[in-house]
Amino acid sequence: MILRLITIIFKVIKPSMYAAMRLLLLNVVSILFLSSCVLFHPSAEKLTERALTEHSHYDAVIVPGVPFLEPKWDRTMQMRVIWATHLYKKGVAKKLIMSGSSVYSPYVEAKIMKLYAIECGVPENDIIIEDRAQHSTENIWYGYKLAKGLGYEKIALSTDPFQTRMTYRFGKKRLKDLKFLPVIFDTLKTLQHVDPVIKYQDLKIPDFVPITQTQNFWYRFRGTMGKHINYKE
Repeated sequence: MILRLITIIFKVIKPSMYAAMRLLLLNVVSILFLSSCVLFHPSAEKLTERALTEHSHYDAVIVPGVPFLEPKWDRTMQMRVIWATHLYKKGVAKKLIMSGSSVYSPYVEAKIMKLYAIECGVPENDIIIEDRAQHSTENIWYGYKLAKGLGYEKIALSTDPFQTRMTYRFGKKRLKDLKFLPVIFDTLKTLQHVDPVIKYQDLKIPDFVPITQTQNFWYRFRGTMGKHINYKE
């Protein structure tokens, strides 16, 4: 029933509204999770405790992308970048892998997030771009494989609790040694929430075609479930 309703919604809205609609849903869900007493099981605090008990720092931390709707980042991207920057400055993350292609908007998500991370104080040389992923499961898989290809051994995923919840089983099944460093909201509230201005104009892709015009809803849904990944690659 829920999937049927989602299908109807995406049929009636205009293609140009998909990115904004997706960001709206992300923000609404984030607010709902913020207001709940228990974000998910295991909790963000518990996952972070487990990760830091095993390793005091990680060679690379993967940060999944969010569509960029000019002229500035939305709350979800801000949250993920600020939290990743916090992990870097604490010494928990030695490198940040920004992951995300140009999916719903004419900007490669990873490149936009890199610009914001630099403005937040992360050195450019410590930010790696993964620009192949179109879905959350692909953020994890391609980010992890990129890290391994660069010789990194201790790898973690850092994102908001909602996306952590949605990808936790996939990560545990496919990548046994992947750890999780989700956003802890109580700590996030204490961090400085900057709103830097970036020069994004040169990154705009001309004649961009969003994924909603090249793939139907069910094909994209299968991608979200990791069905388009070649695991033997």
